[in-house]
Amino acid sequence: MSAAARPVRNLRRRRERLPAFDHALLICVLALLGFGLVMVASASMSIAESCCGTPFYFVIRHSIALLLGLIGGVVAYRLSLSWWERNGIWMFLGGMALLALVLVPGIGHSVNGATRWIPLGPFNLQPSEFMKLFAVVYVAGYLVRHADAVANRLSGFIRPMVLVGAVGALTLMQPDFGTTAVMLVTVMGMLFLGGVSVLPFVLLIAVVGVALVALVLFSPYRMQRVTSFLDPFDDPFNSGYQLSQALIAFGRGEWLGVGLGNGIQKQFFLPEAHTDFLASVIGEEFGLLGTLLLVAAFVFVTWRAFAIGARAQALGKAFAAHAAQGIGLWVGMQAFVNIGVNVGLLPTKGLTLPFLSYGSNSLIVACMAMGLLLRIDATVRQAQSEAGPRRGLKWVRA
Repeated sequence: MSAAARPVRNLRRRRERLPAFDHALLICVLALLGFGLVMVASASMSIAESCCGTPFYFVIRHSIALLLGLIGGVVAYRLSLSWWERNGIWMFLGGMALLALVLVPGIGHSVNGATRWIPLGPFNLQPSEFMKLFAVVYVAGYLVRHADAVANRLSGFIRPMVLVGAVGALTLMQPDFGTTAVMLVTVMGMLFLGGVSVLPFVLLIAVVGVALVALVLFSPYRMQRVTSFLDPFDDPFNSGYQLSQALIAFGRGEWLGVGLGNGIQKQFFLPEAHTDFLASVIGEEFGLLGTLLLVAAFVFVTWRAFAIGARAQALGKAFAAHAAQGIGLWVGMQAFVNIGVNVGLLPTKGLTLPFLSYGSNSLIVACMAMGLLLRIDATVRQAQSEAGPRRGLKWVRA
């Protein structure tokens, strides 16, 4: 072999050893994670120095959570799809037990009137965040085990909704309306894509809609959020304060933003700038262009998830297809709600921006979901490569 041909052969061998999964999706998620770390640093330094004595307090904690999230993502990728399918129900029931444990006096930890955490030394466990992933895995497995009942009998549709409804009730007692809404929409979307007939689905949407309206009407603080959302500048220093400050941030950003680190609203004007309203800081410092690029990144992640699900469905891998669709629905819906709240499209809810906002539980679970999604893609690619020569199938690039 000539000296010129040897490097080419070595490069080809290295490429063949690379894991076969969606590298574009991985790069996009890693870019969001890295950008999130930068923006959490930009948004939190002023408040961290004031409350904690060091400007890097939240940055350090976010970095630790990011490291744990990456480890969790690798672990999720290494687990086989059969393991996820086999243990989905146990993860779901275990998550329900933890949600109930949060409500036990003396165990649950409260912040700003919400009891959502279980203290575990330096780490606070938030079961409601993990329930999003557990619900997706459980429903994906249920759709495989009871495909005929889901498509042809009302009982097949009602049974998983009873369990998911119980989880929603426990989550609302914390209270956490945003997580409940995202979980319900994700599960209902999975059931619809899984073959549920239109009539029970429409009836369920009507029931859930009435229930959500009732929750708003009979809860003063939720009603206040809705009324302030309709006209935040009617009471800009009280009920409409958060949204009015977020809109001011977007207005200051104009087309290209004021520049990284140069935002003003994060400096004690905009509450929760490094968590729920991080998108407003991005809008101020990177302008409309930066906001549109952020939206495009989440659209890309959601599209790739559905494309992976479609390829899995074509190969007859039902669990992989349902799980990928569920992850796409969950991430896309949560990003839509968070950004919608920031721009005044939706009433204020306590939901983080996936991959970016400060919040260790949300970050870890999002990374685990992406690890599972990449595992699904790798499994589908392997099945395609094996089935192609035998069945004459062509490689489908999503």
